[in-house]
Amino acid sequence: MGESKLKRVRSEEMLLSCAGVQTAGGRVQVRWEADSAATPMGQLAYFIEFLTLTGLWSGWQDRCPLSYLSPNAPSKADVLDTWLLSILSGHRRYSHVTTIRCDGVNPGLLGMNKVISEDGLRRALSAMPEDEGISWLDGHLRESTAPLLDVPWILDIDTTIKPLYGKQEGAVVSYNPKKPGRPSHSYHTYLMAGLRLVMGVEVKAGNEHSGSHTLPGLLKILDELPVRHKPKMVRGDCGFGSDGIMRELEARAQPYLFKLRLSKNVKRHIERLFRVSGWTDAGQGWEGINSTLALTGWEDKRRVVVLRRPLHGEMVLAQEDDSGQQLLGFIEADRKGGKRITGYEYAVLVTNLDHEIRSLGQLYRDRADAENAFDELKNQWGWGGFTTHDLHRCQLSARAVALIYNWWSLFVPLANPEARLEAITSRPWLMSSVGRRTEHAGQATITLTGQHAYFDKARQVLLRISGQLQAWATEAAEQLNSCSVWVRCCDHLKRTLATIGPPHPLWLPPNHANGVG
Repeated sequence: MGESKLKRVRSEEMLLSCAGVQTAGGRVQVRWEADSAATPMGQLAYFIEFLTLTGLWSGWQDRCPLSYLSPNAPSKADVLDTWLLSILSGHRRYSHVTTIRCDGVNPGLLGMNKVISEDGLRRALSAMPEDEGISWLDGHLRESTAPLLDVPWILDIDTTIKPLYGKQEGAVVSYNPKKPGRPSHSYHTYLMAGLRLVMGVEVKAGNEHSGSHTLPGLLKILDELPVRHKPKMVRGDCGFGSDGIMRELEARAQPYLFKLRLSKNVKRHIERLFRVSGWTDAGQGWEGINSTLALTGWEDKRRVVVLRRPLHGEMVLAQEDDSGQQLLGFIEADRKGGKRITGYEYAVLVTNLDHEIRSLGQLYRDRADAENAFDELKNQWGWGGFTTHDLHRCQLSARAVALIYNWWSLFVPLANPEARLEAITSRPWLMSSVGRRTEHAGQATITLTGQHAYFDKARQVLLRISGQLQAWATEAAEQLNSCSVWVRCCDHLKRTLATIGPPHPLWLPPNHANGVG
C-alpha cells in the first residue's frame, strides 16, 4: 500500500473515531487528529525569526563539528534543532525530548526534516569530538556577548554544585551545601554582571570546586579579550580571595574585588581594628575601615576593607553537645543596669581598586545577583539535568544550555526592556500559545490561539520586535553587511538596558566606581 493511501486510510480511521462525549455542558463530539500541524509553542516563530535574521542560528549550525558517514543518519539540523527545542521547552532530561516529537509547526520553521529521538540525540552528542565540540560552543558563548563588551562591565566568577544520583564520571562526594554526602559535579561559571549572561562554563568533578580550578578558565577568557573589551573588575566571593588568583590578576593589571575567609589571622586583624577610630559609612547599615594586610603565603601586602554591621534585637545561640542535646544561650541587654550588648556581623574585602569604602561595599553587595542567574539556570533551564555517564556530554549540554539561555535573555529585553524577566515568566508569555499551520495557494499561515491573560500584550510586542528586526535586515541588505543585524540588535540593547541590573537603592557619588557597574 502506497504512502498516500496509508495517509488516507489513517484519516478515515480518525474520522470514524469521532464519538460523542457527555459533559456537564452537554453532549459534544470529540475528534482525534494525529497528523495535524499544531504546536503548543506557537509564538516561538518570532524567536526563530530573531535567530535567523541575526545569523546566530546559521553560524551555530554551520560550524558544528558533528558529521555522519551513514546516509541514514539524521542531518546536523535535525540534531541541533531537536536540542534547541528541548532546551527552550524547559526540559531537564533527554527522555523529555519525546514530548516535542508531536510538534507539527516549529520543526518546519527551523528547516528540520524530523525531530530525532532521545537516544538519537544522546548518540549524536557522543559522536561529536570532545575538543572540537567544546571549542565550538565556547566560541559561540563568546560571540553571544562580544558586541556588548565595549561598555564598562563586571565579570562575576562563581561555582555552583549539581547533585548527582547515579554513577557518572566525576561524581565525587565533596562540598555539597544542599545535600551533604551526595556525589556532585561542580559548575565553574563566568558571568557578565547585570545582564546575567554566561561567558563561559566548565563542568568538573565534585571535588574540584575551589578557586584554583576556576583560575585556568578565568585566565583564558581574560587573555582572549581585546584590551578595550576587558572587564573593569573581576568579582568573586571568599572562595576566590587566594594569593594565587590575585597574583595572576595583578600580573595582568586586572582590577579585582574578592571577599576573604574569616581565618584566624583575618579575625586577629578585625580585633586590632575594632576600637580604632575612622570607621565610615558603607551603606545599608554597614560601616567600614581601610587597612592593609599580608596573610601567611602572600608575597605582598594588599588593601583590605573591613566591614561590620550591628545586629538588632535580642539574639540566641544554638549548639549541640556530644550527646546531640541542643544547647541554647540567650544574649540580652541589661536595660535596668544600663548595660548594652551589641552583636556584629563582619565581612572583609580585598581589592586593588582605589575606590572609596561606600562604593566598594555597594559593588560587592551587587555580586549577590549572580545567585539569581544560578537559580534560573538550574531550576528553570537545564543545568539541573541532561546528565550522562560520561563527562564529555555533560560539558556539551552545560554549554548549550548556557548559549540558548543567552540568546533568550537577549531576545526577551526586546519585548520588555523595563525589567528583567526570568524564564518562568517570559516563556509562557512569549512562547506559549496554540499554533496551527495551514497552507493555501502556496502560502503557509500559522494561526495562534492565546493560552494566557497577556496574549494581547504579547501580540503587540512580538509584532513590534518582528518589524524592527525586518527593518534592520533591510538596512543590512542595502549595506551588504550580513552581520549588521546582530550588531544593530546589540547596539539597541546597550541603549535600552543601560538602567537594567541589580538595584542600587543608595546614592553614590558620580564617580563612585570609575564607571563600573
